[in-house]
Amino acid sequence: MTLAHRALFTWFIVLVFFILLCLRLEPRTNWNWFVTFTPLWIFDVIIIIYVIIKFIRKWRNLSRLTDLLFLYKWNIAGVLLTIASQVMICLRLEYPHQIPIYVTIAPLILLLSTAIFYVGSHLGKREGWLQ
Repeated sequence: MTLAHRALFTWFIVLVFFILLCLRLEPRTNWNWFVTFTPLWIFDVIIIIYVIIKFIRKWRNLSRLTDLLFLYKWNIAGVLLTIASQVMICLRLEYPHQIPIYVTIAPLILLLSTAIFYVGSHLGKREGWLQ
């Protein structure tokens, strides 16, 4: 799949999510918040399958397994933290008085701080700051 197809598919998923979100925010509809987030979870499952396929393609022998796990741990951790953030947001929206807000935002803060560390370390290696 080319980059243009992936971008169009991502925009289509986001569009479907926004349509479901607008429908959910209408006073006439009263479905579950987990139904609203279904397009994002479908997208996350596709990303997990894509990472697993890339992992299997590059895995030729057992001695490089640790290198591959180190290389793809950021991708897998990012997707799992995204799914955890979405589940916590849905639980908070569905049961507003039972889950504290700091518990809801914890996976999102961990995801964003991990992303900042990942991008900073790769930018530092690219620019020659970190040797």
